[in-house]
Amino acid sequence: MIPIRDHNPATRTAYFTYGLLALNVVIFLAYVPMFSDPRRLTGFFLTYGIIPAQIEAGGAYGTLLTSMFLHGGWMHLLGNMLFLHIFGDNLEDRLGHLRFGLFYLACGLGAGMIQVLADPGSTVPVVGASGAIAGLMGGYLLMFPRARIDIFVFLIVLVRIIPVPAWAMLGLWFGLQVFNGLGTPSDVGGVAYWAHAGGFVLGMVLMVPSWIRAGGPAFWARTNGHPDNPEARYRFARSPVPRVRRRRAPPEISRVPRVPKRKG
Repeated sequence: MIPIRDHNPATRTAYFTYGLLALNVVIFLAYVPMFSDPRRLTGFFLTYGIIPAQIEAGGAYGTLLTSMFLHGGWMHLLGNMLFLHIFGDNLEDRLGHLRFGLFYLACGLGAGMIQVLADPGSTVPVVGASGAIAGLMGGYLLMFPRARIDIFVFLIVLVRIIPVPAWAMLGLWFGLQVFNGLGTPSDVGGVAYWAHAGGFVLGMVLMVPSWIRAGGPAFWARTNGHPDNPEARYRFARSPVPRVRRRRAPPEISRVPRVPKRKG
């Protein structure tokens, strides 16, 4: 299941979100040539990625920041940028540009530290904006739990775009991070599940003051968990009008006698 958009349009231009999208892409393109040289690429990630063992030993704290703008491949980059685009603009609209930027950085730095605490002896470099973006997802869930999100479902014979509430999609995603984090040995590289789960929870916690200012439970009661601005309507949204099947005409009506052609 891949989220492709939400029905929660922002009321102002999300300059910081677009800036983050551009910055991540530009940085990735700058070191793309290294992918043809694995040794050089590994050295690059060892220098700028988070190495929990180094952080635990009291050094390389700057990598908590630099790692947030590095990605391990095209799919890693595109997946993160898709989630950033879907969930970032609404929180920037809610928080304002500066507060959103601080919120994003705090989630990313906190998620990195949570991964260090979860696996302090690891020497595998951790890179990616996933922890910060997980924080956006946690904040989004708190503010708009019933906002509609369109997901692309591909199950062999089933290919469809369906709308689901944010709590269902984000709750499932969070549950998978915790499940995979518990089931994956700490010495196995791949995905930093605890950075994802930790960033998600941290984002929810950091969003609480804004939720309270909006009214807290009263905000949910007023909006019923939906965005507090009109939802977007898309071309492929499901129509509320039921489909009526076309009925065939009875045989005695559909039969028309054939008139033979005349010659001459």
